[in-house]
Amino acid sequence: MQDHKELIEDAQRQTGLNDFGPDSFREGLEILVDSLRNEARLNAVGERALTERIVLHLRQRLLIEDWYRRHPEIEDEQIIAPLFGVSLPRTGSSALSYLLASAPEIRYLRVWESAQPCPPPSTVSGPDPRRGVAATSGDALLKGGKRTPSGIDGAMECQDLMALDFKSQIFQAFAQIPRYSEWLLETDLNDTYAYQKRTLKLLQWGEPARPWRLKAPTHMLYLDALTAAFPDARFVMTHRDPADVILSVATVYADIIGKFTDHIDMAYLGDLNLRCWSEAMNRAIAFRESGHDHRFFDIHFRAMQKDPLGEVRALYAWLGEEVSPAFAEAMAQWWAGNTQAERMGKPDPARFGLDPAAVRERFAPYLQRMARWAPFDAAA
Repeated sequence: MQDHKELIEDAQRQTGLNDFGPDSFREGLEILVDSLRNEARLNAVGERALTERIVLHLRQRLLIEDWYRRHPEIEDEQIIAPLFGVSLPRTGSSALSYLLASAPEIRYLRVWESAQPCPPPSTVSGPDPRRGVAATSGDALLKGGKRTPSGIDGAMECQDLMALDFKSQIFQAFAQIPRYSEWLLETDLNDTYAYQKRTLKLLQWGEPARPWRLKAPTHMLYLDALTAAFPDARFVMTHRDPADVILSVATVYADIIGKFTDHIDMAYLGDLNLRCWSEAMNRAIAFRESGHDHRFFDIHFRAMQKDPLGEVRALYAWLGEEVSPAFAEAMAQWWAGNTQAERMGKPDPARFGLDPAAVRERFAPYLQRMARWAPFDAAA
C-alpha cells in the first residue's frame, strides 16, 4: 500500500482539487495507513480494496469542500433534533433503523449515498448512478449477507461519514489494525462530528428539511462529542445479552476481514470487541447518569422480535409524534419481507477466546441497568 502522502496526492490528482478543509483528518489517516501497512497483513484483495476505500473518502472530502466553496449557502442548513440509534451492535438496531426509514416524512442516510455524499442528491436528475455502484462496494459487505437486514435504498450507519475524518470503526471491521484501534478508542471526535454535520447539511441541501434518523453503535464511545455537534439530539437504544452480542459481532468481523487477509487472528477479534464494547457501554452509562437519561428510549431485542411495530409506535409516542397509516403499512411490508437476526448456527465462543460467563461479568454494570431500562426479560 502507498503511504498516506501518496494517497492524498492520488485523490487530488483524480479530482483536480486541493482543499480538504480542516486538517483534523490527517492524524487518523496517517495512523490508519501505517497500521494497514505494518500490522494488517493484507492480501492482494485487501490491499486493493482498502486503498480504493481510503482514496474514495479523500476524494469525497475534496468534493464536499468544493461544493461548499461554490455554494456557501449550504452552511445555512439546519439539522434539528436528530434521532440517533446508539446501542451495542447486533442488538436489532439495523432492523429498527430500516423500520424507521420506512417513514416518508423523515430523512435517513441511504446505503448508496453514505460513502459518496457528492454530488448532493438534490442536484441529480433521474436515477442516481451511485445506487448501482454501492451494491458492490465495501458498504455492501457491512450491510449485505444473511447476518444483517439489507437493501440498497435502506438505512446505513454513520461510519462512512465519520470516515471522512478518518476516525471510524469501519476500518477495524476491514482489517486487523491494533495501533489504529487503540488510538481511536481514546481520541477526540469533536471535529469528526462537526464534519459529519457539515456533510448532512450537504445531503439535505435543496430538499425540504426533514428530521434525521441516524445510527451507529460507535456513537456510544463519544456521546459528549456527538452532543457538542448535535445539542438537541435524542437517542434510541436497543438491548441484548452481551454474550450474544460480542460473539455475533466478532463473527461478522471475521467474515469481512477473512476476505482481506490470509492470516486472521480469531482471538484478537474476540478481545478487540470485548474491550471496545464494554468500554463503550461504560461510557454510555456514565453519559446517561450524568443528567441525560431522559434523552433515551430503550427497546429490548426480544421485544423487537415479538412486536416491532408496537415498539416503534411507543418510540414515536415518546418523541411526541404519530405513526401515519402510510408509515405503518410500509413497516409491516418491510418486516414481512426481511429475515431478522442470525439464521445461521451459532459459532463456538471458544473460537474467539470468549467465555459467555466472563463476558457477562465484564458487562455486569450494564446488565444491572438493562433490567431497568428494557425490562422485557423480567416480564417474559
